[in-house]
Amino acid sequence: MVDMEIFHSQELARLQQLRGLIIDMDGVLWHGDVPLPGLHKFFEVLRRREIKFVLATNNNTETPDGFASKARRLGVEVAPEQVITASIATVHYLQATYPPGSRVYVVGEAPLKELITVAGFTLAETDVVAVVATMDRQLTYDMLKRATLLIRGGAEYIGTNPDACYPTPEGIVPGAGAILAAISASSDRLPTIMGKPESWVFKICMEQMGLGLEDVASLGDRLNTDIAGAQRLGLKSILVLSGICTPAELASSSIQPTWVFQGIDELAQALDAIPRAS
Repeated sequence: MVDMEIFHSQELARLQQLRGLIIDMDGVLWHGDVPLPGLHKFFEVLRRREIKFVLATNNNTETPDGFASKARRLGVEVAPEQVITASIATVHYLQATYPPGSRVYVVGEAPLKELITVAGFTLAETDVVAVVATMDRQLTYDMLKRATLLIRGGAEYIGTNPDACYPTPEGIVPGAGAILAAISASSDRLPTIMGKPESWVFKICMEQMGLGLEDVASLGDRLNTDIAGAQRLGLKSILVLSGICTPAELASSSIQPTWVFQGIDELAQALDAIPRAS
């Protein structure tokens, strides 16, 4: 638990300035379908203190509707509009870069393909303008081969996010970055990344909340995405040690967050200790 006597004065004053949070999900709110300690209390405190939030994730295995439904199953009321994924950022990029109807090859699961199709693009395996790749739990050698040939043939190589792994109840397992690395190794090309730590997701979240840099912090469990991406934009950052990052990694890293908590239960305790305005 946080020692509030030590934390109280200066740090509470800095936390009090926050009006919005960009919140990662995996390793922060839950592991798989298992909620992390303090989940309900955390959102109760955010709502009581009128702190806006958007859930922002590099996980592309669900649509915003799917993630909102998952949150509701775990007892937290979240609207689909409050969920921004790396897939959403990818669609924004495609729409800004290519005309409707353009052909795209996707290494990824059904939710990503659905978003790209609804955005007006055609899923195809030949004559494509871009290859979009992310985590795909049905990945095959033929999919890697197809992506490689298309990229070597001139298609743009887009990666939704660089996360090499992610936390589950079983432990740390391969993520999108592992698949991107395989394609990069065979195509001799690095992808253009859409998700964290790049700015697309953060900017979309701030626009959604109607808040500026000085009012918002990024809350996550990864130094190289949640924290580094926030720092590039000038956002404050909150690291929780309930997911990927370990205390040893934090101690040895040049990337240092604004605040560190063991988990959202401790963060909720700190936010709840902020004196109320009279």
